[in-house]
Amino acid sequence: MPEQMQPEVQGFTRPVSPDDAVISQADAIKAMTHPLRIRLLSLFAAGVELTATQCAERTGESVASCSFHLRQLQKYGHVERAEPHGKERPWRAVSRGFSVRPDLADPESWPAAQAFGSMFVAEQFAALQRWLADAGRDDPAWIYATTQTHQEYWATRDELDDLSRRLEEIAAPFRGRSEDPAKRPPGARRAHLFGAVWSDIPDPEGEDA
Repeated sequence: MPEQMQPEVQGFTRPVSPDDAVISQADAIKAMTHPLRIRLLSLFAAGVELTATQCAERTGESVASCSFHLRQLQKYGHVERAEPHGKERPWRAVSRGFSVRPDLADPESWPAAQAFGSMFVAEQFAALQRWLADAGRDDPAWIYATTQTHQEYWATRDELDDLSRRLEEIAAPFRGRSEDPAKRPPGARRAHLFGAVWSDIPDPEGEDA
């Protein structure tokens, strides 16, 4: 299957995994912009099928709340019903992953992407904070295998685009392990990579040096 391409911006496009959905419509982006919905999508990103009850157990929310938010995600094409297992009616993600790329021709798309991005970053930060609070009881070897880093540098748009591509490529070899346990090496754990690449907006007074 050929790679999808994200919407073009002044000649720039970035390949997207064929297993990922590119989400540009404002309504579809807004449908994800809720803390619990982001957590639910994160659960399904592992390729699992879960009932509303199982989602409630994993998120600490009520079954009724999970059911409501799953239906809202279904309405905008983010999750769907899986095959029933007896009396159980599980849910699953429509696509393994997603990339939010606003439609610049739609005046509502960019504000929706901004709101989702802010909430997504907050949820990832909260997950990292939970790990930091609990990491002291883990094997030190696993702790030393982790990293949090921040770097500042000067770069052109081409260089920034290339860095973003390479950051995505780093994680590519790990794809498929969530869905297929046979692909996981012995001793593997569920791990997380959260990255962000951006540039400062130039100072209108020209004082950004």
